[in-house]
Amino acid sequence: MDIALVIIGLVLCFIGIIGSFLPVLPGPFTSWTGLLLLHLTSVIPQDWTFLGITLGISVFVWILDYIVPAWGTKQFGGSRYGMIGSSIGLLIGLFVLGPFGIIIGPFAGAYLGELMKDANDSSRALKAAVGSFLGFLAGTFVKLIVTIVFIILYCQKVWEYREVFLVK
Repeated sequence: MDIALVIIGLVLCFIGIIGSFLPVLPGPFTSWTGLLLLHLTSVIPQDWTFLGITLGISVFVWILDYIVPAWGTKQFGGSRYGMIGSSIGLLIGLFVLGPFGIIIGPFAGAYLGELMKDANDSSRALKAAVGSFLGFLAGTFVKLIVTIVFIILYCQKVWEYREVFLVK
């Protein structure tokens, strides 16, 4: 059972990386769930302080992920339309353009969202789209860093107890 928890936990950690880019999947929470599963094995001692701190980081990043794009959009004169357009553009861009859609989609979506609000002001829409895009990139970068750190912590713990896993 322990080996199954370790494998599922590792898979969740890697899914967390994907969740760093997709707004529908909570990346840091998914990776944190992998850490939780690792600590629920009979081999790894349960460290509730470690799990509490990493959960707190996940919650903080989740909240920050909503604030940073909004802040970036507001700083560049954008509106809620640009933020919503950025998220929709990411999803459409990912499915239509693959990995390039992660970059092009949010920008195009924010631009189109701002144009839907005010079709006569394309320069303001472009400026707001840049702000929304930069906010999206900043949030994605923070989520990616946190999920990578969680994977490193996960691997360190598995490596530390590798002999015990091999005996079982």
